[in-house]
Amino acid sequence: KNACDFYCVRNVTGRLMVGLRWWNHIDEDGKSHWVFESRKVKSPLENKTVSEAESRIFWLGLIACSVLWVIFAFSALFSFRVKWLAVVIMGVVLQGANLYGYIRCKVRSRKNLTSMVTSYFGKQFLRQVTTS
Repeated sequence: KNACDFYCVRNVTGRLMVGLRWWNHIDEDGKSHWVFESRKVKSPLENKTVSEAESRIFWLGLIACSVLWVIFAFSALFSFRVKWLAVVIMGVVLQGANLYGYIRCKVRSRKNLTSMVTSYFGKQFLRQVTTS
């Protein structure tokens, strides 16, 4: 169940609802490279392709599930239910990996958007200066 949830959130829900995805790529030298992507925006003034409601549902679900798994971990630890501790730790790790990956995607997309807006307005300014 944990693996299916991890796969579904990482590969389907994140890409469809908020336009973010991440994965690990190993090159020919055996080095691991993490890739964090966001949906490409054609221009900074383009209409939003991601619904605000879907985005809020996605982030709320991602954060709430992470908090819930941490609560389960403390519950299993303090109630001495060792047989469930392995399952709960795996849930915390997988949900934490998804949360970390999507936060990295979101931060990177904001940096890309900022650079695109700066580039766009810089080009507009240069165009006005050169035509004047």
